[in-house]
Amino acid sequence: MKASQIETGEASMIPKSPAAGISRGMTILDIILRFVAIASTLAAAVVMATSDQQLQFFTQVAIFNVEYEDFSTLRYFVVINSIACAYFALTIPLAIMQIARSAAKQSRALLIIMDTVTLGLLMSAASAAAAILFLAHNGNNSANWNSICNQFTDFCHRASGSLIGSFIAIVILMLLIFMSTAALVRS
Repeated sequence: MKASQIETGEASMIPKSPAAGISRGMTILDIILRFVAIASTLAAAVVMATSDQQLQFFTQVAIFNVEYEDFSTLRYFVVINSIACAYFALTIPLAIMQIARSAAKQSRALLIIMDTVTLGLLMSAASAAAAILFLAHNGNNSANWNSICNQFTDFCHRASGSLIGSFIAIVILMLLIFMSTAALVRS
């Protein structure tokens, strides 16, 4: 095309490169995955925060209660999932900006760094909660700790479901980091 055509506004006739279409598709997938991660981390935090169970023994003489606040590790889990949910919500405008400006390398690099930090936080919280829930399910015979999930089944099922939601967000974050890195290398 001639330079005069581009200057007069006829640049819209220039065909787009296939790499631009792939980059745009990856950015749209990035946004969709961020919405799924919001739902996953929000569900994990809410389910864990609302998981509690009471058991009555000896016809209401003794009442035993278990809730997530009894374990500092599960409180940490709820806080980190809440922070990750807020982070995903705050990064959606930045991800949308990637559609308009596909050559914005600084914002994509910032997303990679912040996604990696969030991945580390989520991984630590989910791993710590998984260790506590493993002890709750199986106990530890050498330490003489009994399994509490034999009695508090509802609490353990809800907490385990919450843990699954957090691990889904971890897998999504790994995909986001991989996709952003691939897009940054291509541009």
